[in-house]
Amino acid sequence: MPRADFYLIDKPRFREDPLYLVCELARRAYEHRQPCLILCREPEQAEALDDTLWAWDEAAFVPHQIAGDEEDAITPVLIVPPGVVTADRPLLINLREQCAEGEYQRVLEVIPADPAEREGSRARWREYRSRGYELSKHNM
Repeated sequence: MPRADFYLIDKPRFREDPLYLVCELARRAYEHRQPCLILCREPEQAEALDDTLWAWDEAAFVPHQIAGDEEDAITPVLIVPPGVVTADRPLLINLREQCAEGEYQRVLEVIPADPAEREGSRARWREYRSRGYELSKHNM
């Protein structure tokens, strides 16, 4: 059964920069040898995430790139801006406002602290449930 985990940003360091939580999740995926996709909302968010992953933690290098070239298939963490088509991977980190289409064993939803952002996450929760996903919530 596929699984969707909702990570609700709560801690001050993640409130200051929600991309730090995305970096932490990507690091965990890489350490567990789980290639993952990160779906970004816009190209600017993809660029910001790329920059943040490079500078985030000097001791925790996470091989990554923005999708769109011949290296995509061998890059462990692939950052996907809108409009770029990639092959599905078992693990997906979703930063977009809608549920991801595709075949994933596990989806990680990163939910900002802003209450206005949380309404969309409730709709995605219901959508994943209707698709038969096992659901869980984590306060981060």
